[in-house]
Amino acid sequence: MRALALVCTLNASPAPSSSHHLAEQVMAQFARHDVSGEIIRVVDHDVHPGIGADMGNGDAWPVLREKVRAADILLIATPIWLGHPSSVCQRVLERLNAESSETDDQGRPDLYGKVAAVAVVGNEDGAHKVSADVFQGLNDIGFSLAPGAVTYWVGEAMQGTDYQDLDETPDAVASTTEALVANATHLARLLAGSPYPAT
Repeated sequence: MRALALVCTLNASPAPSSSHHLAEQVMAQFARHDVSGEIIRVVDHDVHPGIGADMGNGDAWPVLREKVRAADILLIATPIWLGHPSSVCQRVLERLNAESSETDDQGRPDLYGKVAAVAVVGNEDGAHKVSADVFQGLNDIGFSLAPGAVTYWVGEAMQGTDYQDLDETPDAVASTTEALVANATHLARLLAGSPYPAT
C-alpha cells in the first residue's frame, strides 16, 4: 500500500506550514499501518491551470499525476482561506478532473480503486464545509471515501495561533487522525482485493 499527500498550502518550502504539519502527522500514522508514503507541497511545483493531463510548456502536473496514479490512497491537505479550500487545492481538483475520462480494460474509471482523505487547518470555522467541497470533487472524479475521511484543526476565530504553533497535538485531532488512517487503509485494502464491478 502506498499513500500520497498533496499539501495545498500557499507557502512554498521551506516556509512553515500548518497544512504540511498535519499531513506529516497523518502520514506517520499511515506508516504504522505499513503504508509507505510521500508528501509533496504542490506550490513548490509549476502546476499550470487547466483540466488536461498535461498543459505543456513545462507543466509539472504530469509528474505529480503519475504519483497520484501509483498511490492507493490520496490525502489532500488544505488550509481554509475565506471559508474555502485554498486556490492550490482547487487547482489540484481541476487537474485531477482529467482522470474522469481514463478507464481500465473493463471500462471502469482508473481512480475507482483508489481511496481519498482530507486534512484541513485554519483559524476560522469552516472545516466541515471545506472538507465537504473537497470530498465532492474527489468523489466525482472516482475516489472512494471511508467513514471519517477528514481530520482537522481550527483555532479560535480572529486569533493568530496556527496549528504548527501548538505545543502538542490535541487529543481530539490525534484520535480523529488515527480513525481516518485506519478506515482509509482498510477500505484501500478491500478495494485492492475486490474491485468495483464493471458497468
